[in-house]
Amino acid sequence: MIEPVLNQYEMAMGWRKRQMVLQQLQDSVRNDTLEEVAQRFDQMTALGDTAASFAVYVRAMKTYRDWE
Repeated sequence: MIEPVLNQYEMAMGWRKRQMVLQQLQDSVRNDTLEEVAQRFDQMTALGDTAASFAVYVRAMKTYRDWE
């Protein structure tokens, strides 16, 4: 009787682990994309401080999660 409950628990934990890994991957891709956009703003020297401000704004949009 305990074994089926344990298997359900193990399955639920496996699902949660997959969900966390997927979220980390999505965050990583999102952060990389935002950094690329910020770097492009940094290259727009003709816009001066406006481009630098946009780059700071875009970098502030990055997701930082602590999974511990």
